Amino acid sequence: MPYVAPDQIKRAKQMDLLTYLQHYEPQELVHFSGNVYTTRTHDSLKISNGKWCWWSRGIGGRSALDYLIKVRGMTLPEAIMRIDGQVTIAPPVPSKAREPGEPRRLLLPEKNKSNDRVIAYLTGRGIHSTLIDYCIQTGRLYESRYRHNAVFVGFDRQGLPRYGALRGTSGRRFMGDTDGSDKHFSFSVPARDKSTKLHLFESAIDLLSYGTLELLSGKDWRRENCLSLAGIYRPKKNIEESTPPVALMQYLKDYPQITEIALHLDNDTPGRLAAESIKAFLPSTYAITDEPPQRGKDYNDYLKIALGIRRPQEIERL
Repeated sequence: MPYVAPDQIKRAKQMDLLTYLQHYEPQELVHFSGNVYTTRTHDSLKISNGKWCWWSRGIGGRSALDYLIKVRGMTLPEAIMRIDGQVTIAPPVPSKAREPGEPRRLLLPEKNKSNDRVIAYLTGRGIHSTLIDYCIQTGRLYESRYRHNAVFVGFDRQGLPRYGALRGTSGRRFMGDTDGSDKHFSFSVPARDKSTKLHLFESAIDLLSYGTLELLSGKDWRRENCLSLAGIYRPKKNIEESTPPVALMQYLKDYPQITEIALHLDNDTPGRLAAESIKAFLPSTYAITDEPPQRGKDYNDYLKIALGIRRPQEIERL
């Protein structure tokens, strides 16, 4: 095994993939769109915002070192020697960094030809087809091509996609954000008409579960605004040192007509702490109500119990 010195390892780890390909393998680099690139050998491998992801294989990384090991199959010493050898011959010219304040480039996975797996997954969790169809038709939901994940898309006030949440549709639990996601613009469903009330949830599936319960009770499920927080909001132990959820604050900034907020966070310790923190943060001008699910940990649990999807022994544990 060849010897690699500590300074060689350090230099190799600092090399990002885009810089490596631009300077040492330009024939392999293909411009995709905006600041997104792919490779000639693997068109499902995308490079953006200092990261790369090989969507068809579900692997990714930040550095050229990661790429040479995970994609090219090199050993660690071989990859380090390849990068360091190139740098020694021709040091790269640093590329222009993203200007402060410039919006991040969202890299969404490619769409599958159908949304069958996502529809089956959400239907199996009790979500009504009316809500699924609405989300697909408005671009808020689709199925990824290679991993068949559910992709929940968040938009800014101008209707541009700014956030993507991934949810696995197989038996294995998987959740994550797409590269370049801006949590200020999480998954949301606007009211059909102008409304002054906002319903807040931890996840897109909880939001759709609440909407399904509204629909099944004979109500207009889009009569009021709904927003997810892109996951669990974790305030600091000292609430006064915490900052409010960025998705909520952005929404209130974009829609100043909001005067009422209903918190539908989880029925567990983190969810209860988050609800208390949010109530403490927001000014008294907002009418805030805390409305966790009546049964179960979250609103999807509550929906499945209401529909009889859960087995009796599962219900007893809740």
